[in-house]
Amino acid sequence: MPIDPPPLRVNRAPVLTLLAAVVAERLGHSEETALTLGRAVAGASARVKARRLGIADERSGDGGGAHRAASQGHDRKAALPHTVRLLGREMPVAAAKGGTVVPLNGDEPGSPTAIRNYLARAFGERLGEVRGAMERLAALLAPDELERVGFRLYERFRPEVPEGVEGWGAKAELRIRRIRGAEG
Repeated sequence: MPIDPPPLRVNRAPVLTLLAAVVAERLGHSEETALTLGRAVAGASARVKARRLGIADERSGDGGGAHRAASQGHDRKAALPHTVRLLGREMPVAAAKGGTVVPLNGDEPGSPTAIRNYLARAFGERLGEVRGAMERLAALLAPDELERVGFRLYERFRPEVPEGVEGWGAKAELRIRRIRGAEG
């Protein structure tokens, strides 16, 4: 019987960011694009939850994301939004240099390096272990099925935090064995 690795304490945002990035890679996106899409999915989910909890106001439009993409050196045609479906969310994106895409969700897209550093801080020396468990889970499903059920898989293993405002940003235990068992 395999030994259950000890849990690590982390909040939900980096867990969702990493899973969304792993799923995006499985769907064929480059690592850089996957990281920015992962951050965009986690940010969009956080905004939805913040509005539901009453700790953020409803925002309209894309928050200037298309304008920022155009001002960051992308040509006018590239700044026109397209969408990428990831974990049940339609994410508006624009083409960027090198064949990557820039999420246009109202946040600054974030550099892949900054997102890697964020994940490294959140998971510490266990980042490779967590990522490996998520990659093994993702490999069990066909890409279209993974995209369809990916968020539900996340709900099975995400850290359990208190409901409501008390749980906002709270750290809780992430158990690797729950990631490994999420598909079954």
